[in-house]
Amino acid sequence: MSSHDIPLTGTGPRRSTVESISLPMDPTSGLADQLRDHTRAWHRQAERSGIVHELLNGRAYQQLERALEQHRDSPGVRHVASPETYRAAALEADLDSLCGPRWQTSLPLLRPARDYAEQIADAANGDGVRLIGHAYVRYLGDLNGGRILRQCLMRSPGLQPEALTFCAFPDIHDLQHLKVAYRAGFDQAAGDISDLRSVIEEALTAFRLNVELSESVAAQQAS
Repeated sequence: MSSHDIPLTGTGPRRSTVESISLPMDPTSGLADQLRDHTRAWHRQAERSGIVHELLNGRAYQQLERALEQHRDSPGVRHVASPETYRAAALEADLDSLCGPRWQTSLPLLRPARDYAEQIADAANGDGVRLIGHAYVRYLGDLNGGRILRQCLMRSPGLQPEALTFCAFPDIHDLQHLKVAYRAGFDQAAGDISDLRSVIEEALTAFRLNVELSESVAAQQAS
């Protein structure tokens, strides 16, 4: 195990970074709509913080995909554990192109990146239902903004298409259909979950950790 690896399952108590939601729960709304409404403010802050910089670190994706596969047959999680959406392999290919094959040991692992991966490992404890909040933050964002992000990054000098596979979905023939179906999976998951609040709180925490990581990368670049 390298110094960058994070154990799949957390060994300590639930991390104190989980946010408590102040908005009332709406039993008439689907889980996807509630996740959107409760995380709206953090979503906007993530967009303003330059979240694209988080793409330079794929360890949170690796952690999340391993955890989703661990719980892929569990109630709730089974509706959002979709290999079609996984991006870790594409990120690894991009990092190979950008930084060389030794990027796992040559790139620094920032503290917020480790915190993010550890939070996902903790969410994998027990029935793994909190992973649904992380899947919402990561994969719906990738599906909705991937092609737009790729177009923006293509304008950067020196970036070649082979370094931007993260933003491309060549094996998905109908991306719009997948987006609709994947979003519906969160509403289906709600039928298997007794504690929707914990999923929404985990999504809030995931957005905050993304912002912290993005800001940390920006500070690293400025120093």
